[in-house]
Amino acid sequence: MDILTEALASMRTAKPASVRTDGRAPWGLRLPPVAGAGFHVVLYGTCWLLPADDSSHSYAPIALGPGDVVFLRDGTEHVLADDPATPPETPSPERVEEATPIGRVRVGGDGAAASLLCGNYHLDQVRPHPMLAHFPPVIHLPARAGRYPELAAAVQLLSAELERPRIGSDGIVPALIDSLLLYILRAWLDEQPPAEAHGWIAALTDPGVAPVLAAMHADPAEGWTVQSLAEVAGLSRAAFARRFTTMIGEPPLAYLTRWRMTRAAALLREGDLPLSAVAARTGYGSEFAFGKAFKREYGRAPGVYRRELLTANN
Repeated sequence: MDILTEALASMRTAKPASVRTDGRAPWGLRLPPVAGAGFHVVLYGTCWLLPADDSSHSYAPIALGPGDVVFLRDGTEHVLADDPATPPETPSPERVEEATPIGRVRVGGDGAAASLLCGNYHLDQVRPHPMLAHFPPVIHLPARAGRYPELAAAVQLLSAELERPRIGSDGIVPALIDSLLLYILRAWLDEQPPAEAHGWIAALTDPGVAPVLAAMHADPAEGWTVQSLAEVAGLSRAAFARRFTTMIGEPPLAYLTRWRMTRAAALLREGDLPLSAVAARTGYGSEFAFGKAFKREYGRAPGVYRRELLTANN
C-alpha cells in the first residue's frame, strides 16, 4: 500500500486547475491564495518567486530557470515576476484565453520572454492529512542534469504537449499535471538524508511503523487493536504504541479513526453508496455507530454531509 498516494488521494476534492502563463519583461503577477497546494513549472525563460507582503510563510525570493519546479504546500498568496522590483498585477479570470489543452494568460511588455505552467491541486483544507504538514511550505526543485529523472521527464513531456498540442493532448496534459504532485513530493523525499528524517517522513520507511500504516490503509474495516497492530509491526504492544505515537503524533487507534473517517468522507464525495455500505467499508458494524462517529469528526451527519456536497457541486 502506497501511503503517500493514498493520503493525497483522500484529500483531493476536485481535479487540478492549471493555466499557461506567458510573460514578457517587465511583468509581474500576484497570485491569490487557493484551497489546496500551488505549483509552477518553468517551461522556458527565467523569473522570480516572491512571497506576498502579508504571506503567512516568509521565504527569500527564489530565482527560477528553465525546467525548475516549485511547490507551495498551503497554496498561499505569492508573486511571480521577471524581476523582484517589478510591481505585480492581479490576474482576472476574464484574461484567460481559451486554448488547447489548457487556458493561457499573456502579460507584460516586449522584453525577455518566459513561459510557465501554473496551477493548483484542490485539497481538503478542513481536515488535511497530517502527513502533508511534514513537507516544507515551499519546495524548489531546480532543473539539473541527472537529478529527479522522472520529474524531469514529466516536465519535458508537459512542455512538448503544451508547445505542440496534437491528437490526445487534451487527455495527456491533465494526466501529467495530476501525476506531477507525486513526482514533486517523491523527488523531495529522495533528497532527504535518512538520518535527518523524522515524524511522518521517517514513518514512511520505518520497519515498525510503515507496515502498520500500510495495513490500516489497505483494510480500514478490519477490527484492528493495538495488539494486532503491534503484531504487524513485530514489536511488543508497549514498544509499538510508543514508537507509533512518537512518529505519527497520535496513538494508533486515534489515527485509525482519523483514516476511517477520511475514507468515509471520500466515499461520500465520490459515489452514491448507501450509508450502510460506507459504514461497513470503514469498520463500523452499524449505520448508527458510523453516523455517530462521523458527526463527532465532521460536525454533521454523513447524509447531511453528502447532500451539502451535491448542492455545492450543482
